[in-house]
Amino acid sequence: MNTGSDEPCEAAVAADKAPADRQAPGQPGQPAGQEAGDGLGSRAPEFVKSRRVLQLSWQVGVFVVGLAVVVAGVVLLPLPGPGWVVIFGGMAIWATEFVWAQLVLRWTKRKVTEAAQRALDPKVRRRNIALTAIGVTIVAALAGTYLWSFGVVVPWKIKDQ
Repeated sequence: MNTGSDEPCEAAVAADKAPADRQAPGQPGQPAGQEAGDGLGSRAPEFVKSRRVLQLSWQVGVFVVGLAVVVAGVVLLPLPGPGWVVIFGGMAIWATEFVWAQLVLRWTKRKVTEAAQRALDPKVRRRNIALTAIGVTIVAALAGTYLWSFGVVVPWKIKDQ
C-alpha cells in the first residue's frame, strides 16, 4: 500500500509486492527471472479458501488429523514401530495447511540431508566403524565377565536364599 503523498510529515508505506492483476509466481506467462515461489501456504481447494467458515473448518480438520498422527507417533516411540516416521507424517499433514509446519519440515529435511552427507564421508565412516567395534568389544567383555562370575542363571529358577 502506498499513500502517494509527498508531504514530509506523512510516512509512505512500501507498495505491495504483487498487484492483484499480476499472476502468481510459477504460473504460465510468468516473467523470466522470477522464482517459482517458496511453495508456502495452504493447499486447500480454491472453493474452501474463498469461504472463511470453510477455510477455518478445513484448518481445524487438518490440525486434528495431523495431531492424531503425531500423537500416534509419540506413542510408537517407546513401542515397536516407526515412531519418527509417523511423527514426520503428521508434520507433513500439518504442512499442507500451516506455514510453520512447512518451515519445520524444510529445516528437518535439510538437517537430515546434511547428516546423511556427513555419514557418507569416508573419514566419518571409518570413525563410526571403529567406535562400533570398540563398543561391541566392551559389551562382550562385560557380558563375559558377568557370565564367568555368576554363570547362566535364569530368573524363574532361582532357589530360595
